Amino acid sequence: MKLLFDLLPIVLFFATFRYAEGHQDWAGAFATEHFGSLVSGGVVAPKEAPVLLATVVVIIATLAQVVYLKARGRKVDAMLWFSLALVVILGGLTIWFHNETFIKWKPSGLYWAFGIALWASQALFGKNLLRSTLGKELPLPEPVWRRLNFAWIAFFALMGLVNLWVAYSFETAIWVDFKLFGATGLMLLFMVAQGVYISRHLPEAESSEGESPKSLP
Repeated sequence: MKLLFDLLPIVLFFATFRYAEGHQDWAGAFATEHFGSLVSGGVVAPKEAPVLLATVVVIIATLAQVVYLKARGRKVDAMLWFSLALVVILGGLTIWFHNETFIKWKPSGLYWAFGIALWASQALFGKNLLRSTLGKELPLPEPVWRRLNFAWIAFFALMGLVNLWVAYSFETAIWVDFKLFGATGLMLLFMVAQGVYISRHLPEAESSEGESPKSLP
């Protein structure tokens, strides 16, 4: 459920973009009528409308996530706050300047923020965030936690670069597909690989009857 909750803004961004892309004339007129005051020049061209409307939706969806958690009395993670700040700032720039480049940087900024948080906590404060979060459920040796932490740092750094490569090398529609399917798929594959690695270092379950009896001489 948490995964679906986290993915909701991305899914809505994808769905809005795809629908508006298939109805560009309507999307341009709708965006101009309802969001023209937020756009430089006051007019949204049909080709610009899909990204603009999808950006508006993802801003609203991310804000709704924060409001929902606060209303339920639940903690809002620091990264969700950071994601909201990024999407509002970069999304706002995309809307005002009719420029999709800004919103395309948002995933990279978020990936790199995750990586920097993991690195800084370990390097500057001697605190492994992964161990702090999962240490009670996964009794792993300290060297394994360090390797896992480094693996996540490297993964987030690489994902930020891959996002920009797709954004600048392919059409926006392909980047939108990658944002939902490609990035999510790579994340799941990496988590599966991490699970396999972790399973090799978990202590073996002890027998419920204690040590096995020694063999007779």
